[in-house]
Amino acid sequence: MNMTHYMELLAVNQPWNLIIYMVIPVALAEALVATEFFVVFNRGKAGGVLRTINKYIGIVLGFYFLGIFLNLMITAVPGMPWRGPADILAVGAYLSGVVPLMGIALLELGVIFKGKTESEKLKLHFILLTVFLVVAHIAMIFGMVDPTVMGWNPDGASPMQHNMHNH
Repeated sequence: MNMTHYMELLAVNQPWNLIIYMVIPVALAEALVATEFFVVFNRGKAGGVLRTINKYIGIVLGFYFLGIFLNLMITAVPGMPWRGPADILAVGAYLSGVVPLMGIALLELGVIFKGKTESEKLKLHFILLTVFLVVAHIAMIFGMVDPTVMGWNPDGASPMQHNMHNH
């Protein structure tokens, strides 16, 4: 089966790429979501162990993913021979996760939205986390698609010629 660059990245150099590019960021994101539920449930009241854990997870995840983003933008993306729309959607969605995650990190560090109330910061944090979850799932869905399903042809022939050849 043909695969997107997203799946290829996770499949090569086992188990290290899978750990670096999927396990660590997903585990941190899951921990952020879990603690976020309690923070929101407690209405973002100042203090609390879970709020502190949530804050540090957000900072670590944001900067960890920035490292992934920079690494891939320098080493993998330039000159990448795209494998059609599924490949572009998967890689693009994965890389776009840096925006909401760095937003969370910068929010937690007090670099952005300093003048907002705790309630407004909590809402923004929740929205940024939700945006990350959406783009991460888009990346996973399109990353698992055989890119030929969305019209890419590894032989370089048009999709119509490819379909006629297979029938």
